Amino acid sequence: MKNIFIASTSTVHGKGYLEYALPALKEFFKGVTEVLFVPYARPGGISHEVYTNKASEAFAQIGIKIVGIHNVENPKEAVGKAAGIFIGGGNTFLLVTQLYRNNLIDVVKDVVSKGTPYLGTSAGSVVTGVSMQNTNDMPIIYPPSFATFGLLSFNVNAHYLDPDPSSKHMGETRATRINEFHFVESIPVLGLREGSWLLVQNERITLKGGLSARLFLQGKPAEEFPNETDFSFL
Repeated sequence: MKNIFIASTSTVHGKGYLEYALPALKEFFKGVTEVLFVPYARPGGISHEVYTNKASEAFAQIGIKIVGIHNVENPKEAVGKAAGIFIGGGNTFLLVTQLYRNNLIDVVKDVVSKGTPYLGTSAGSVVTGVSMQNTNDMPIIYPPSFATFGLLSFNVNAHYLDPDPSSKHMGETRATRINEFHFVESIPVLGLREGSWLLVQNERITLKGGLSARLFLQGKPAEEFPNETDFSFL
C-alpha cells in the first residue's frame, strides 16, 4: 500500500521550515521513530549537513529522528531498511543526477510502492511523477535521464503560480511553459500551489491543504479542482 505525502513546498510565507505541515506529518508518520533524509537536491559537503540539521530540527518537534543518507555507508541498503524516507527540495536536476549516481531510483520506487512512508517537498515531490520535465529549476547539471520514480501516473509542477493580471511582466507564465511541454508530451501535469499537498494512500490520491490545484491535459483547457479532490482518475 502506497503511503506518500507530496508537498508543493517545505516553507510557506510567515512560517518556519515544514511548520505548516507538521500536524499532518505527525499523523502521516505515526509509529515511525526514524526517517532517512535525502539532501541531494542541494550541493554536497557542508550543505548536506546543514540541510539535514534543518530537517532534524523540524522533525524533532514531532518526535522523529532524522538520519542523513550522505552519512550512511551504503545508501541503497539504507533505503531498503528505512522506516520512512524524506527527499527535500532544491534543484531537481541535481537531485535526479545524484539519485542515478547512487543507484537509488529503482530501490526507492520499490520500497515506497510496498508501503514505506515517503515525504517529498518541492524537488522531492517532482520526482514522484513520471518525469522531472515539469520542474521550474535551471538545468545546472545534466542527469542520465529525466525519468523519475513514476509513483504517480502524472507529473507535478510544484510552487505553481497563477498569472498576475496586474503585473507588467511580459515573459512566460507557468501555464505557458506547461502548455509548451504538451506540444511534445501527453503526460498530465498537476499544478500544486504552495501550502498544498497530495496524500497518496494506495491508489487514492487526495488534494490537501485547503487550496485548489490546476490540472493540465494535452489538447484541453486547464481545469481547476478543489481541495479534497481525488486525483486517482489520472
